[in-house]
Amino acid sequence: MERGVPLVLAPMAGFTDAPFRLLCRRLGADRTVTEMISAQAMVYRDRKTAWLARIPKGDDRCAIQIFGHDPGVMGEAAAMLASGEYADCFYAHPPYAMDINMGCPVRKIVGSGDGSALMRDPALCGQIVAAVCRAVQSYHIPVTVKIRAGWDREHVNAAEVASVCVENGAAQVAVHGRTRNQMYAPASDNEIICAVRRVLPDSVPVIGNGDVRSGADAVRMLEETGCDGIMIGREALGNPWIFPSVRAALSGLPYTPPGEEEIRRTAIELVSDIVMEKGEERGVRESRGRAAHFIRGLRGSARMREALHRAATLDEVRDILLS
Repeated sequence: MERGVPLVLAPMAGFTDAPFRLLCRRLGADRTVTEMISAQAMVYRDRKTAWLARIPKGDDRCAIQIFGHDPGVMGEAAAMLASGEYADCFYAHPPYAMDINMGCPVRKIVGSGDGSALMRDPALCGQIVAAVCRAVQSYHIPVTVKIRAGWDREHVNAAEVASVCVENGAAQVAVHGRTRNQMYAPASDNEIICAVRRVLPDSVPVIGNGDVRSGADAVRMLEETGCDGIMIGREALGNPWIFPSVRAALSGLPYTPPGEEEIRRTAIELVSDIVMEKGEERGVRESRGRAAHFIRGLRGSARMREALHRAATLDEVRDILLS
């Protein structure tokens, strides 16, 4: 159950798979979002893409995020995902929301007209939201969107895009306070999030995203923007304890960070869960870099990172992280 301001794990391709989402939920994330799922691939019945939409037991407030630029295709994919009527579907819980990605800045995504490229055409954004809303209406699943400040500093239009999306049925808007061209630097601009909060009805939650690396950052974002929730992405990689630390700050309570042994054992737990889900060869290959995030700043971290890059088995990863 959510307590006050909801804390949301941001969708991150290659990171927010089921094991990591469950870890963050256990440590205090109120909601999660899947890795972004190609609407086109879903319509083509790509089984690897469908696997990304798995919702395991315990991840009961998980939104499924889709991306694309064709309203018809987005609607068709959303209907498939909402119904669960596709190969390899596994929902221990129904999707909490259907989220539309309008913020991914990666070149191969925007090069196809997807992600944050959509913000260059607010009318198209509205058409996509309307199509997805129609597609999932009978399943009673809300539609949400994630946007950026705009395409570049000359075209900061988050408030306009958010308004169009809400007019077409979006029930919530998450805002990252940088433009597409800024990627992840310089600092996220809280004024952008504030502008979106001002323009939307109070009944539509606005989730702030960008540069929340501590409890103090979260408190400042709430004070400066008036947003209704906090979305945390990159800081959670290797530090899922960001969620209890932020919750403590928002509640005015003291917080004790994890010790080195807990950090190491949590990294092993995550790698083990990934291996259990994906098999040892693939699981270890995909989680070596993720384990390295946990050991930043620990004694011997450089040596451990180098060894992790060569690890081929779960036992080797375990031995390295406990050394």
